[in-house]
Amino acid sequence: MEEEKQMSELEQLFVYEHDAGRLELFIRIVYSVVIALVLMVYGVIAGICLLIQWFVILILGRRNERLSNFIKGYLEYTVNVMGYIYDMTDDRPGIFPAPTEIYVKRL
Repeated sequence: MEEEKQMSELEQLFVYEHDAGRLELFIRIVYSVVIALVLMVYGVIAGICLLIQWFVILILGRRNERLSNFIKGYLEYTVNVMGYIYDMTDDRPGIFPAPTEIYVKRL
């Protein structure tokens, strides 16, 4: 029963919404451009972190937690924004990244 509850929580990221706002459709155009710019800058920085992480692993044989968390944050924000950009929801995500979990932690 607990596992079914966790699975239903996982499926709530991309949910079908019947009603859609016409005004929101036009706002989405401008808002999506702003989000795309933020994602682009965030992606460049995450790419640099990925390159640095590669060298850290090569030299030290372990990962840097801060670099991993930054890259993970970029991926989570990207997934969080996808529902809005692809017209699945009218709920606008924040322009700047906020902590988001897209998975269930297993004990």
